[in-house]
Amino acid sequence: MTDTELATDEVAAATPWHLQGNFAPVREELDVGDLEVIGRLPDGLDGTYVRNGFNPRSGFSPHWFFGHGMLHAVDLDGGRARYRNRYVDTPFKDHDGSGIDWVLDPACSPANTHVVRHDGRWLALEEQHKPYALDDDLDTLGVEDFGGAVTSTFTAHPKVCPVTGELLGFGYSVVTEPYLTYFRFGPTGEVLAVEPIEIPNPVMMHDWNVTENHVVFMDLPVRFGLERAMEGDQPFGWDPASGARLGVMPREGTNADVTWHEIDPCYVFHPLNAYEDGDRIELLVCRQDRAMAGGFDDIESARAHLWRWSIDQTAGTVTETQLDDRIADFPRVDDRLVGHASRYGYLTEIREEPGIGAAIGAELYKYDLRTGGVETHTTNATTRLGEPVFAPAGADAGEDEGWVLVYATDEAEGVTELRIIEAQDFTAEPVARVVLPQRVPYGAHGSWLATP
Repeated sequence: MTDTELATDEVAAATPWHLQGNFAPVREELDVGDLEVIGRLPDGLDGTYVRNGFNPRSGFSPHWFFGHGMLHAVDLDGGRARYRNRYVDTPFKDHDGSGIDWVLDPACSPANTHVVRHDGRWLALEEQHKPYALDDDLDTLGVEDFGGAVTSTFTAHPKVCPVTGELLGFGYSVVTEPYLTYFRFGPTGEVLAVEPIEIPNPVMMHDWNVTENHVVFMDLPVRFGLERAMEGDQPFGWDPASGARLGVMPREGTNADVTWHEIDPCYVFHPLNAYEDGDRIELLVCRQDRAMAGGFDDIESARAHLWRWSIDQTAGTVTETQLDDRIADFPRVDDRLVGHASRYGYLTEIREEPGIGAAIGAELYKYDLRTGGVETHTTNATTRLGEPVFAPAGADAGEDEGWVLVYATDEAEGVTELRIIEAQDFTAEPVARVVLPQRVPYGAHGSWLATP
């Protein structure tokens, strides 16, 4: 081995995994049109796919979750494609994620986890701070607190009701009570509810569930420890002795209306969907046996499988059933069916990755929730796929009529594509692959906005 090769290996060994390879940030903001398309963009697939992710401005962050939010967007219009990427401009730009001062400032958000559309704007989200609003050019408009209704934290996973246009969300506190607050905003941002919810412990509540008439909170045993955090230790840890339970509340209800249902200790980062079936509430979730058992940096325990939780509201019981043994996460359904019974769901494979633990894989899964069947979309051995997002063929198209959009990065070539997969021919090659002008680092969640 040469001295240069040895030095390179030493640098790589000293660099955290979340700053290497395609986890490493890209810092140039681009706007490039007329992108190369392999195949043919489908007629009628016009709109914007935008995804958020962790992209440290300085090139350093102490944890993958603490990179600055960067939006990566592909605009599709009449068979042509354009790529844009922009940092979300927040006070966090003056931080590298070290320390806790930025955590305690509600406006100092990395804004790096999700991006959703509401009231004609994009909202960039991260769960320990307030949201940030952006316009269609992805320019940051500023912090969004809904007229002062959000005073501290807001979830990275609000749900936009496909029927009413309401934005339903929550915020969890790790320092002071109330440890949980429920929010409901109208389609133009009007405040409909700000309701403190009583839970006994400060827990990490990453996501939740919404049905046509209810919301379901997941009080699961990943607990925050202030003393540990102040001492510089891992802030969250696995505490199964705290128990696990689901809290069902009417959308227009209050804390007094919440009914709690105990379940086996576990953790869920992301549910697939939830819906009502008479007096039963059906939850489809990516369930892990545990999470952060070795602390906040522990992703070795991120082994999620698809489960069904059936809450019998009359009997006050929950039936817990594993539906599949594949390890998968980043679940999505057709956004027009969020909170309603859906037949199809799309998930990303999670696989073992040397030096990392659990990482995204080379396969997507399409679940037929009616028959139990699973179709697999597979790519080559050096390519990794992100979160699958469904784009319907039109406003009145059937649930399965449309395309699955996913960022795919060939690690051997260092090239990222937006791949467009025919939902009704899921195992086939993509119908189109949009070659992007720079790689897109692995990130989190995104949304599709069809052109009106």
